Amino acid sequence: AASLTNPTHAGLLITHLVRPSAAYTLPEITAFGIHPATPVMFAAYLFGVRLAAQTHTAPMWGPKKTSETRVDVPEEPAGGMHTLLHLFARFMVLAAVLVATGYVTATSGVAIAAGTGLSQTVVGAYFTAIITSIPELVTTIAAVRRGALTLAVGGIIGGNMFDTLFIASSDVAYREGSLYHAVSGQPYFLTALSILMTGVLLLGMLRRERYGIVNIGFESALVFLLYLGGTLTVILVG
Repeated sequence: AASLTNPTHAGLLITHLVRPSAAYTLPEITAFGIHPATPVMFAAYLFGVRLAAQTHTAPMWGPKKTSETRVDVPEEPAGGMHTLLHLFARFMVLAAVLVATGYVTATSGVAIAAGTGLSQTVVGAYFTAIITSIPELVTTIAAVRRGALTLAVGGIIGGNMFDTLFIASSDVAYREGSLYHAVSGQPYFLTALSILMTGVLLLGMLRRERYGIVNIGFESALVFLLYLGGTLTVILVG
């Protein structure tokens, strides 16, 4: 599926991932315990959302349709307002369950790190991150199976873009100074790896490869290899 919005989201995600690393290299200056990079991240996110919306509604250019282009026409289930209200109620209940389980997952991760001697980076980046990402995996596969290809990709990239605000929010909650300077260097290695992986995905969306290794695009194969290499590096070093 060809989409102009998803590459825009990928470019925005890269810029959002760069900011915490840039804050780490700057002096530890805070106002009311908040680093200046934090409000910048919030403002940049709002600007990015507006930019992506404008790209969708009034694009200045667009991808070319080819014989290989998959038309993104999701299946629409039959139903009226009653069904919509029912789905919205279920959505809110399940969202509340996710919030509760997210808190339990975070506290369990801290206990696992303390009990096993593993670094908090390893536990957070792989145990906690994988568990909290499983709902995203399920929704992505469901969206692909319903033909909502742009939604599937946009949900992952857009979700990661929103996740960068968690760093800014954590800096507000951390009252002992700049959060960016309080953590070790390992999370910034993961940040650099995320930037690299996002850049590869962006190239794949622009290249729109017809066939790849065992019918998997070069960007997907490279992302798997980069993730595997990054995992081994963090485990061996951490």
